[in-house]
Order: sequence, then C-alpha cells, then structure tokens
Amino acid sequence: MKCIIGLGNPGKKYENTRHNIGFMVMDALAKRHQWDFNQSKFNGVYALEHFNQEKVVLLKPQTYMNLSGESVRPLIDFYQIDVEDILVIYDDLDLPLGKIRLRQKGGHGGHNGIRSLIDHLGTKDFKRIRIGVGRPTSSIPVVKYVLNPFAKEEQEDVEISIQQSADACEAWLERSFVDVMNDFNK
Repeated sequence: MKCIIGLGNPGKKYENTRHNIGFMVMDALAKRHQWDFNQSKFNGVYALEHFNQEKVVLLKPQTYMNLSGESVRPLIDFYQIDVEDILVIYDDLDLPLGKIRLRQKGGHGGHNGIRSLIDHLGTKDFKRIRIGVGRPTSSIPVVKYVLNPFAKEEQEDVEISIQQSADACEAWLERSFVDVMNDFNK
C-alpha cells in the first residue's frame, strides 16, 4: 500500500493559495481517476483507492499546515504503511514558480508542515515532491505571501506544475522513485 499526502490548509479561505498547492495536486489526481475524498478520519480527508492492482491512500490533512504530522502519523499507523511508501507534496519558496523537484529525503528547509511530519514520523527519510511557488518580490512577509492566492499571470505555470506533479505521482505508483526522479528532475 502506498500513501500520497498533499499538504495545505483546510477551508475556503485558503483554497487557491500558494501554501495549498499540495491539496491542488491531490485534487488533480482525484479528478483524473474519479477518486473521491469520501473518508474523514485521522484529522484529515482521504480517498482509499486502487491503481494498477495496488491500494493507494490519498490524504489531505485538515490540521492546518503546521500540524500535518498529527494527521499523517495515525493514518499510516492504522493502515500499516511503511515510511518508504509515503510521498509528500508541498510548496517550496526556494524553487521558482512552476518548477518541481523530487527528493528521496531531506530536512524541513524551514517548512513547518515538513517539520511536523519529521517530528511525528521520527525520520527525514520520506519521498517528496517540492513545488516551486517562488519568493515574494515585494516587502510582503513570507507568512502572508504563502497564504495569498496566485496572481492571474501565474496561473499557467501553476497548472503546469500541478499536472507534472500528478504525473510524477502516477509514475511512482508504477515504477521506482529513483527512476521517477531521473525523469522529472530535469
């Protein structure tokens, strides 16, 4: 069984913000396969589905970003999912808008959602898709920047990165993560 986790904040207020790009990828995957986030447990909403004869859990934690680990840990414990079978999708200020980067492990890089996952999982060794949202070009504080929606002129790059990330998720469900990294980290 594999688990794909998109990080974000619950509620309409945060729906199309930079910090919610992980949720946007989850929604794109669900739409492609007509999967429903019809389960609500573990402080999250999730879909339990099949892809190529393998069970897959797609999770959107509803704890707010900074407490994401409080949702992920109980879900993976309940379904007995190994950390090596987890893929986490989240926003990254250090990548340019529209760029994605896959990694097998790493630190939190200042991202509080990832910090929470590391704390609750007790390891940094989980797969990730980092999606570039860029840094603010004005004096807007970073906290406010990531909670703002994308500008109209950014939408095309955002949509491309969402679709590429969904493609990478599907590829990981079929092949090794190293192969997927080699294909997508160009």
